[in-house]
Amino acid sequence: MEVRVKNLKRYFGKTRAVDDISFSFSSGEIVGFVGPNGAGKTTTMKIMCTMDEPTDGDIFIDDTSVVQYPELARRKLGFMPDALPTHRDVSVDDYLDFFARSFGIKNHVRRKVVDDVEEFTNLLGIRDKFLKDLSKGMKQRVSLARAIIHDPHILVLDEPAAGLDPRARIELRELLKALAQQNKAILVSSHILSELAEICDSTVIIEKGKLLRAGRLDSFDTSDLPIKRIYMRSLDPVDEFYRTLLQLPKVQRAKVVGSGVELDLEGTDETISATVANLVGQGCKIVEVRTLKDNLEDIFMNITKGELN
Repeated sequence: MEVRVKNLKRYFGKTRAVDDISFSFSSGEIVGFVGPNGAGKTTTMKIMCTMDEPTDGDIFIDDTSVVQYPELARRKLGFMPDALPTHRDVSVDDYLDFFARSFGIKNHVRRKVVDDVEEFTNLLGIRDKFLKDLSKGMKQRVSLARAIIHDPHILVLDEPAAGLDPRARIELRELLKALAQQNKAILVSSHILSELAEICDSTVIIEKGKLLRAGRLDSFDTSDLPIKRIYMRSLDPVDEFYRTLLQLPKVQRAKVVGSGVELDLEGTDETISATVANLVGQGCKIVEVRTLKDNLEDIFMNITKGELN
């Protein structure tokens, strides 16, 4: 199953919350949806889950338009918002049973469906607790359980790890991996970029409603990024070589790594070449120069400006 976002636009007056973005993802994939606050991530997710309508463009689940056929789309989608709504005197079990009923799951199978989902999300031990009494981590588990109660093909998760302690984040990450192995297509937004990079097959980066990058992290074209990550090694004493590098005007950051130095260099490939020539001219005995692969945090910080709509 494939989800295709096609030329999606959502305007609020003069504000272009989503401005002509297109990307796709398929069954078995976990896709990170990344951008600064106010970039348009939640708006895009709400349109995908039929909770809002676009100004223009569309989202397709295979060949089904979520705009033209929202009822069909809802059967295939599970949405996890960034916070579980507060309901007084409603237990975990009653809450999930209510949503199972809402999706038309019949009496004779509903009990097993709810039990299975509670077991998968490790909620059996707290099924009789009220939602208002749960910790943040447990509330996120309930929210995920609600999203998968009807066994959807696609999961859309808005900041599922927000506010979780390290253990809860690890447990959530393992749940998402298990769901991907069940051949579900998963779109997940998060500000915890290091964790997204660990579990995601590909990444979509947006800012001010515009698409900046989309695809596998290792396939991103980073040639136009303003900062290059370089590793250099010299036959000179490493501490002396490190101090020499720090004096160069284009070096933004440097640290000793083993027998060499890792540095962030402002500029292009031409700048790298000129820097090496400069060092050799100063008498440095350079024996190794290589560019380092940018991680998700590096790419994000390099291509976004932190601007709001």
